Amino acid sequence: MNESMNANGTYTRADWSDFDHTGPGTLAGRYLRLFWQPVFMGADLPAGRAKPIRIMSEDLTLYRGESGHAHCVAFRCAHRGTQLSTGWVEGDELRCFYHGWKYGPDGQCIEQPAEPEPFCQRIRIRACPTQEYLGLIFVYLGEGEPPQFPRYPDFEGEGVLSTSSYTRACNYFNSIENGVDPAHLAFVHRRSGFYDNGLVDVPLVSGEETQYGVVVRAERPGNAVRLTHHNMPNMLHIKSSPDDDGSGWTDAIAWRVPIDDLQHVSYNVNMAHMSAEAARERRSRGAAGPSPVNDLGARILAGEMHIDDLGQPPYIVGVQDTVAQVGQGALADRVNEHSGRSDATILLVRRIWEREMRALAEGRPLKQWTRPALVEATAGV
Repeated sequence: MNESMNANGTYTRADWSDFDHTGPGTLAGRYLRLFWQPVFMGADLPAGRAKPIRIMSEDLTLYRGESGHAHCVAFRCAHRGTQLSTGWVEGDELRCFYHGWKYGPDGQCIEQPAEPEPFCQRIRIRACPTQEYLGLIFVYLGEGEPPQFPRYPDFEGEGVLSTSSYTRACNYFNSIENGVDPAHLAFVHRRSGFYDNGLVDVPLVSGEETQYGVVVRAERPGNAVRLTHHNMPNMLHIKSSPDDDGSGWTDAIAWRVPIDDLQHVSYNVNMAHMSAEAARERRSRGAAGPSPVNDLGARILAGEMHIDDLGQPPYIVGVQDTVAQVGQGALADRVNEHSGRSDATILLVRRIWEREMRALAEGRPLKQWTRPALVEATAGV
């Protein structure tokens, strides 16, 4: 029986609002698995190597064949259950470390070296479709044929494209709700680039459902309006003003992907729209070093220091968001919270999720989310 079902094998009313639990069989897990999800940084998977990955409480093996294509198969060998990522990539196939059973990208066993009478045709392990795009490796974990792979033209033009990821020790939905909560900027980010760019005052928050998710409007004095876009089910899209005369608008998208119910990875793609010359200069600056965000966040939450002790280093926003989100608890207590007018867009996202999960539980059609070719820019900032 699935952990989110009752004794009759059906989902209960409580499951419609259980966004936190995403393991196999859970309602939220089934919903997220209907979409392509990023699971790894492409640059971190060299050709001929395999890596263990964990997504939505499910263990899998990701490997890049010698052809350069990434493939995703089951975590364990069907023979004696050892971890397949410890084996060898041969061409676009994966050989088990323990007894040499070999699998193709489709999960079909093709060799059993120690068997006098091989029975490969009867052995097939799980295999998931993969796509590589914008520096990320995406996997489709749902049943049946995957949906059309989404593309983002905003990120395919001239400019500087950068891809990054970070792990945060809380549920992915803490981060989703933070992304549609513009009121927190005036407090959590009171010492950061947000403040420097004029996002100082507490905004009037409003939003509405769109064909792709939710658009969030934060209106501040002087008719300055900042837009934030929540793309269903778990993606955030924002646009930022130019840093200087040589740069253009920056598009940023981030997928909040559960590792399990108590931690998640954010996969982030930024596109700085700028001239070829400015792009070359930006690339010449090189990448930043290792991030101390999680360690500093843990020290602040433990009372060993205060956020104001840090000043304003380049990673300050990450520390601030870590403290706020992990400070809610790995699983936020939504039952005992007291929501207000400024939480309107958070409540809207929850209602949409509840509606879609109820439809999934009852076998009714789901909304088919579609994203416009170009998303409206932030205004007034």
